[in-house]
Amino acid sequence: MGILVNKDSKVVVQGMTGSEGAKHSRAMKEFGTQVVAGVTPGKGGQDFEGWPIYNSVAEAKQKHDANVSIIFVPPAGAADAVLEAAHAGIPLIVLITEGVPTVDMMRAVQEVKRLDAESKAGGGQGVRLIGGNCPGLVTNGECKVGIMPNKIYEKPGRIGLISRSGTLTYESAKLLNDAGMGTSTTVGIGGDPVIGTTFADVLPMFEADPDTDAVVLIGEIGGADEEAAAEYIAQNMKKPVVAFISGRSAPKGKRMGHAGAIIMGDVGTPESKLAAFQKANVPVADTMPEIIELVKKALGQ
Repeated sequence: MGILVNKDSKVVVQGMTGSEGAKHSRAMKEFGTQVVAGVTPGKGGQDFEGWPIYNSVAEAKQKHDANVSIIFVPPAGAADAVLEAAHAGIPLIVLITEGVPTVDMMRAVQEVKRLDAESKAGGGQGVRLIGGNCPGLVTNGECKVGIMPNKIYEKPGRIGLISRSGTLTYESAKLLNDAGMGTSTTVGIGGDPVIGTTFADVLPMFEADPDTDAVVLIGEIGGADEEAAAEYIAQNMKKPVVAFISGRSAPKGKRMGHAGAIIMGDVGTPESKLAAFQKANVPVADTMPEIIELVKKALGQ
């Protein structure tokens, strides 16, 4: 079954009628995802390639019992789209949009956390945001809520994959697939400074998932998410974890493409991340293909 999404997930697409929303709605449907409706304010009541369009997420949720939303809304309105989905009671929200103003993301993430705590206190399942600036997530052979290529994820595997990068998510998933292992669920958490879900949030889900035997973590220089993940692994994980850190060869002072690739003092450097994983007994691959060797070794193959 994997984690977070499966064949029973019912997905509403915010921004379905835009070019990106339309393209990826079709791809998700082709994968087998239950895409049930779209939301575009002002176009409610229209039919879009067989999908009903609503003016609000609340209406789409009520009509179709949607439990996942994926957002293809321009940066200026993306945070408000997150808040709309969260207040409509959608338990899993995936924000694909990049370039969302940091102050907007801070506001959205804080409100999602408040609603999550409120929901759980009342016996609900909570509210989770993945992203922004992320490729989404996919449980192999069951459900894709994102923009990753379909072919890589058709066959179920048993390796959990978490990544800050977009392209490296696909590359590592293909390497695992070609090696005959494949992935159970792939979660792209996003590369911005402020995101809704971190490595340390996803790791316990994979630890508890009976369909996941090991975890591959794709990190980047900048930020402290990898260090926090290493601390969680050392204290809580029994399943093996293999890591890869991109950007390790970047010259000092070089500005990287991802907004989250910010080094603050001694935190966020390649050295600090490698040291944290070494302390947690997590092997770190020097190259992408080496990930396969380390996973096989960790599984005793």
